[in-house]
Amino acid sequence: MQQIRRKVLKKVIKSTALIFLCSLLLAGCGNLQDSSLSSGGSDNSKSSVQTSNASDSGSYDVLMSNGKYKTSPISGLTAADNNNAFNSRSFESGLLDLSKKEYSTNSYTFQEGQVLKASVVNKWLDRKSSSNPTGLNPASNGSKSENKRTPMYLQQMLEEDYLQKQDGKYKLAGMSIGIAINKTDYYQKKKYGATFKTSISQEEQKAQGEKIAKEVVKRLRKMNKVGNIPIVVGLYSVAPEDTLVGGTYFQYSVSKSGDLGNWKELNYKNQMLPTVNNETAINSSDSDAFSNFKSNIQDYFPNLSGVTAQAHYDGNDLKSMDITINTQFDGLAQITSFTQFVQNSATKYLPSSANLDINIQTVDQQQSVITRTDGKFYTHVYNSD
Repeated sequence: MQQIRRKVLKKVIKSTALIFLCSLLLAGCGNLQDSSLSSGGSDNSKSSVQTSNASDSGSYDVLMSNGKYKTSPISGLTAADNNNAFNSRSFESGLLDLSKKEYSTNSYTFQEGQVLKASVVNKWLDRKSSSNPTGLNPASNGSKSENKRTPMYLQQMLEEDYLQKQDGKYKLAGMSIGIAINKTDYYQKKKYGATFKTSISQEEQKAQGEKIAKEVVKRLRKMNKVGNIPIVVGLYSVAPEDTLVGGTYFQYSVSKSGDLGNWKELNYKNQMLPTVNNETAINSSDSDAFSNFKSNIQDYFPNLSGVTAQAHYDGNDLKSMDITINTQFDGLAQITSFTQFVQNSATKYLPSSANLDINIQTVDQQQSVITRTDGKFYTHVYNSD
């Protein structure tokens, strides 16, 4: 039986997670609203809750319990290790974007998933066997051959809850489930031995993902807290370890009250800028804009170790960029001046329609963060470790 591991978040994930939370909580901490929380169904238990109001209509208010942000108990659970650190960010932010298609930011309040428990999802992520009949990964056929073995398809699950206020209580009114399907399944023929891999085709990802999603919704419907609320399910293709970008959601469906509806195809793409390995840019104008941005800040501060971006597309339309700038200076005055210059350069050179997350950092520490959401910039300079 394959062991389920909870990954230790790396520094790069810590910084991007901070930005993700900022996008949810920006400017809301000073405007908290008190209420009570009901889990729905026959459960009448209450706790003191507050909401942090979003700074714009494109973000959700966030529900907090007893003044604290509640993380999901299944966050970080994976069926196997995958060292591509970019998957976690795109898996979470992508599901949030899909949720906005079904749950209006004006009508629903966000909370990380609280229905699924770690003990349950651990079993679901494992292989099906006589000792684990609830496993959603197929039983092993015993083969160790790359092309003959039964791969692990399901890599990770994510739950997001969407609540509405009814009679003074916040009640679960919708749910989103992310199902991460491996594009490459890594395995070992013997414990602590060399790592091998099995490639999974797009057709196989789609077929297995739909099968798993159908079973997950079936199980959720049997849970008292869920009942007949809408459930959005997104299928995510996990990027292999040797790629420099995260994966993408490739289709989604909505279960209004029973089974899933028709699947809707998505055309999301990620690309590293500058492009690598002679790869053709998805959009040459965006590539040129980033090149100009990079050249401008390198001319101003030559002591930069690298400037790279993950560009996120819907078809050929740029939606957002995650930019990393590695520096070799640590003076507060330099960092503050450089951060302001980077923001001005982003305004001048980068496409105005794209949201931006810009991390300025050394090898050892985060120095500053710049975000642009719906045209509005937010900046923070760190003055201590």
